[in-house]
Amino acid sequence: MALRIYNTLTGEKETFVPLIPGKVGMYVCGVTVYDYCHIGHARAGVAFDIVFRYLKYAGFDVTYVRNYTDIDDKIINRANLEGTDYRTIADRYIQAFDEDMERLGLAKPTVEPKATDHIDGIIAIIEALVAKGHAYASDGDVYYAVETFPGYLKLSGRNLEEMQAGARVEVGDKKQHPMDFALWKGSKPGEPWWQSPWGNGRPGWHIECSAMSMDFLGKTFDIHGGGKDLVFPHHENEIAQSEAAHGCQFVRYWLHNGFVNINAEKMSKSLGNFFTIREVLKKYDPETLRFFILSAHYRSPIDFSDQNLDEAQTGLERIYSCLAALDEILHSQSPPSEFAVLENLTQVGLELQEKVDQFIPRFVEAMDDDFNATQALGILFETVRTTNRFLAETKEMTSVSLALIAHVRHLFVETGTVLGLFTTPPAIWLAGIKSAKADRIDIPADEIERLIVERTEARAAKNFKRGDEIRDLLLAKGIVLLDSAQGTTWKVK
Repeated sequence: MALRIYNTLTGEKETFVPLIPGKVGMYVCGVTVYDYCHIGHARAGVAFDIVFRYLKYAGFDVTYVRNYTDIDDKIINRANLEGTDYRTIADRYIQAFDEDMERLGLAKPTVEPKATDHIDGIIAIIEALVAKGHAYASDGDVYYAVETFPGYLKLSGRNLEEMQAGARVEVGDKKQHPMDFALWKGSKPGEPWWQSPWGNGRPGWHIECSAMSMDFLGKTFDIHGGGKDLVFPHHENEIAQSEAAHGCQFVRYWLHNGFVNINAEKMSKSLGNFFTIREVLKKYDPETLRFFILSAHYRSPIDFSDQNLDEAQTGLERIYSCLAALDEILHSQSPPSEFAVLENLTQVGLELQEKVDQFIPRFVEAMDDDFNATQALGILFETVRTTNRFLAETKEMTSVSLALIAHVRHLFVETGTVLGLFTTPPAIWLAGIKSAKADRIDIPADEIERLIVERTEARAAKNFKRGDEIRDLLLAKGIVLLDSAQGTTWKVK
């Protein structure tokens, strides 16, 4: 099955055919750097990180551009509030963004341009639009004339007449039409500015992405991504100004990730349900947050809550626990240097072999269906369940058994590079989660270990009553004991 992508422009899944065979140009709108990133930014970052990683896994040579908007009203207002300059604010939050994305395991884009480094390209596009009658100067500003572009609103499917109903241009307004948008803004006293044919000023928000994407990817490129909130007006305006300026298609496939809801309500500062990535990572492991984001298809809304994060952590623990069990066996017994011929297997062994044989084809099929990482995770969980049964029923590891579980381990490493998961040695990751959970209970870890030793000695002395008392005592404190042939371990309930 070929890769199929849902294209917002057509409202359909389409077979992906890049402009240049074997190569992909992809642009994703980055952040306006005036504050710390919230979990909506995490959702977009992870969504397009998966797209980037999978395209490379599929063999494409990908040029991935993600920008920084480093000049904007919000940045200027923040600088004025703090009594500093716009560059200090922008640099601070660019660094913060980079730190947050690194913690979430995002691969670095090919290029990360800043709007202020592309002023010449921005001015060139505006000049072309003015020359072609698609833009006009007005008292130091320059506006795009939306009525001059017949395809305006083709991305969002809105109706221009309906949108302007009720809107009106006030007397003295600089705009010819209420929906016209700023390409260039004349500078106010005390604001940063750059020279232009229309006077000193700075670019509007929309024009910068057209300039940066074209500088690195050309006038037409393959994929443009961002959150659904950017469909209108940002991406709609990008299309209008880019296609009017150059007379050709701007982007071939438009991808948009879904919203983040907080306890079933839309995330909003006004509702007081606004969380930064840094706040969330004080309580949850970064890979848990990433795993949670992957638990819903990138185009679907996702409901953020402690309960859903806890469930994501439990799911990720199941996979890491399986990997830890595999590592323990493979470290103590050397698997064959090459995969052995898998024969003389038990029924569950044959089931696991079938899972292994089908794993990559099924994984690729899921990801080829509009980057369905959620379905891919389901394949991982199926394999974990069968692997755990195989480990439980296998009394002695033969070379065939070792070859089989080594293959399972290899498959998880391979797919983990696409999903950005399993980057930490399992034993270390599990120990970190256990420690974090233990910090939230009212019994020290060393006391738990002491009670486990006492319980083991009581059971050895056939004092099962005392053993049960210790088990119940720990359970009441949220500690679950796990007995096995190798001894007793514990986890936080």
